[in-house]
Amino acid sequence: MASQQDVLARIADALERLAPQAPTPTDWLSAPAYFWSGEMVLPVRDIAALPLGNLRGIDQQKVAVCANLERLATGAAAHDMLLWGARGMGKSALIRSAVSAVQAGAAGKLGLVQIAPDALSHFPALIAALSKQDRAFLLFVDDLGFGADSAQENLALRSLLDGGIVARPGNIRIAVTSNRRAIVQREADEADAVHERDERDNALALADRFGLTLGFHPCGRETYLEIVASYAEPLGLEFDAEEALGFAIARGNRSGRTAYQFACELAGRAGLTL
Repeated sequence: MASQQDVLARIADALERLAPQAPTPTDWLSAPAYFWSGEMVLPVRDIAALPLGNLRGIDQQKVAVCANLERLATGAAAHDMLLWGARGMGKSALIRSAVSAVQAGAAGKLGLVQIAPDALSHFPALIAALSKQDRAFLLFVDDLGFGADSAQENLALRSLLDGGIVARPGNIRIAVTSNRRAIVQREADEADAVHERDERDNALALADRFGLTLGFHPCGRETYLEIVASYAEPLGLEFDAEEALGFAIARGNRSGRTAYQFACELAGRAGLTL
């Protein structure tokens, strides 16, 4: 008969087999980008990014973002960035394209970490992990809201940008995009002026913490057609300008995204990929 010690040893072995394996430590130096959920990290081996030359109508914004990221990658002082304004005008695309361009010339000295919207309250753990790395990182928060529903996330971000007890080293900077033209959400049926003022003050307190703030505005007729041409011409596709403009009118939005969608329609008709 097995001794009590043998029985206990077998029980311990069984429990050890049932226990979940410890997570593999994240290699923060091997991938160009990562997605962070607050609880897990997913390496991204290829950033989905257009060549910078394909982003039209935002030349000044391209120069500013690329210059700031080059400084970050080389260890110089760099700003946190807020990219705000019209939807579909390339805010998120510019972040991805600029990071890819800088990475091409910086030999892996810059990493991109996209943050899940509901993970902002877990920022201290991420900062603690990245602060130990010999690499610069841009933390990317896409399409941040500024209304009452986002109050907790905004407070966490405010604390991280300026005023929190967790020190943020110079190798970590933040980029945020928002579709809010005026930064502050205004509810049509909001009657409480005090609440509206408090909400505006909180949002502006967050916006003021970004050293580089860039606005994105709806593109004009000629810029829109230029963007369409930038997609169509490499494929040898011709297009009717009036049809392209009608496509934008039907969607109520003349933007780079709409231009891409129209070019996708042209390519699909011709049996081509875009």
